[in-house]
Amino acid sequence: MEWIGAITAGIMAALGVWMMLDRHLMRVVLGIAVLGNAINLGVLTAGRFAGSEAAFTFAGQQVLDSANPLPQALVLTAIVIGFALFVFALSVLKRTHELHGDKDTDRVSQVTERPAPDQDEEEPYPPAEDRKP
Repeated sequence: MEWIGAITAGIMAALGVWMMLDRHLMRVVLGIAVLGNAINLGVLTAGRFAGSEAAFTFAGQQVLDSANPLPQALVLTAIVIGFALFVFALSVLKRTHELHGDKDTDRVSQVTERPAPDQDEEEPYPPAEDRKP
């Protein structure tokens, strides 16, 4: 059973990296999500998820084949963080599309590499010697 999880995690990681190398920003965001899920599956697989007993026990009870609770807790936390990252990336993607009208990485790179407009002649703050403590 662990072999199936390991092979699936490897295929998902390869798919995620392949999607992240695309020029379309939506595929890059989806590639990040797929790669995060592949890492979660890899951690869960490495943590022996095939236990037949629950991870918690009562006083005086010995369990020989229990599931490891640490990878499960780590993956649960990573799922929440990964979802927040995915939502943030989608909001950045939406804002990029609103500003530049294109979701191609080359076009967005050209726009963001333009020099900034010159700053106004007025200083936004008074000089340091004119400030009152």
